[in-house]
Amino acid sequence: MTVVITVAQQKGGAGKSTLAANLAVAFAATRRVALLDIDPQHSLARWHALRVARGASAFAFSAESGWRLGNELDRLRRGHDLLIIDSPPQIDTDARLAVRAADLVLVPVQPSAPDLWAAEGTLKLAAAERRPARLVLNRAAAGKLRTDMEAEILRLDYPRLETVIGNRAGFASAFAQGLGITEAAPKSTAAVELRALLADIERITG
Repeated sequence: MTVVITVAQQKGGAGKSTLAANLAVAFAATRRVALLDIDPQHSLARWHALRVARGASAFAFSAESGWRLGNELDRLRRGHDLLIIDSPPQIDTDARLAVRAADLVLVPVQPSAPDLWAAEGTLKLAAAERRPARLVLNRAAAGKLRTDMEAEILRLDYPRLETVIGNRAGFASAFAQGLGITEAAPKSTAAVELRALLADIERITG
């Protein structure tokens, strides 16, 4: 049975596409992975083109959206253990379909109030579709902002993953090369954090 993970956040700049790319690369080491880019910016499509050009390890990739999306979701579920979806940064038909299809919705939030405010709509959509959702504290440097954000998430009783992804330049550097952090710098702190995030996800999805 294919596990579907949808990465969703209404606010741009939270690191949604970078997170989806890194999850795909890391999970592809042990699973048959498909990656679906339905974000109109198509950052993942450009990242994947760089990946193909440099001959990095391959996995299934698609950028279909709109009226073809339902059929594409069905196609990618066949023959893969894991499907990761990078969804649009707004609640529209494609985003609803991506959330509805998910076994887990990941909502990246930076340690800022606007990120947390934007996450509220995504969490409500996941609840309406009866899909489990978790916040991922992303690009979070140690300090007061992070501490305050963690306290606010706890106060609001929002579900979140335990692992925090730090504000690591390695993620941006790897993405610019068409790579994931576990390929570009496998022993880095960023890679350690990413692998810990995978373990969190596996505990939920099985």
